Amino acid sequence: MSGWREDELEKALLEAKARIESMVALHRDRSSQEQLITVVDNAYDVVLETAAGLVKEATTSIDIIHARRPSRADRIQRRTDQDERALLYGAQEGVTIRLLTTPTLLDDDFVREQLGRERPVAIRVAHMPPLQALVVDDSVALVVAESAAGRRTSVIRVAELLHSLRMLFDSIWKDAFRAGERFVFGDRTRAAFARRILRYLQAGVTDEVAARELTVSVRTYRRYVADIMSQLGANSRFQAGVRAAELGLLPPTPGAEPGGRG
Repeated sequence: MSGWREDELEKALLEAKARIESMVALHRDRSSQEQLITVVDNAYDVVLETAAGLVKEATTSIDIIHARRPSRADRIQRRTDQDERALLYGAQEGVTIRLLTTPTLLDDDFVREQLGRERPVAIRVAHMPPLQALVVDDSVALVVAESAAGRRTSVIRVAELLHSLRMLFDSIWKDAFRAGERFVFGDRTRAAFARRILRYLQAGVTDEVAARELTVSVRTYRRYVADIMSQLGANSRFQAGVRAAELGLLPPTPGAEPGGRG
């Protein structure tokens, strides 16, 4: 991505974040009586408990933006990362979970955990303005945002705000880097090459045709396939395709249950 496009994207994201924060402030008083926006105590334990409650209520999807560094008070109250991981693992079966985070906040251990899970959390990485948000079923969100008045934590059920959060999330997600690639394939160049092979497998392309497209011998191509299967912990080519889809490296295989949207 060119520097100009990165600058434009960052500007758009900052504008979207500012709009969300201003709309929260605007709606806070007006919506409080209707309970469309509920103010939450900023204490770490209270925020975590509120998030856990929303996660347990989820029936279809959970989208998370984790782009705000914990405050000093949070770091003092925070006992272990396991509390936050357990929160996500408390979701009902069948709920898809997507996590957007920044390079500096990426939890490598959590990413590695997903490689061995039957239903992994889909994780992508991008540069984002500082914001913390948990969106459940596109119907309710927990948002932690900074403002001139300081940090504010709110549970939001205002349709307009939820739509803005969805637009912000999706605009970042589509261009974000898949966190699992680095751990499965080592770097982005190898990951791109592996995804190309996985797409051939998913499409049912013969080894001969795929090898010709990649300008390698059939023997070399089959060695690449075997290496990818090993890295994905797959016992068959079909299983490799399903596993890759679960990790967000490919679109879901028809008939398979994806581990996350997008």
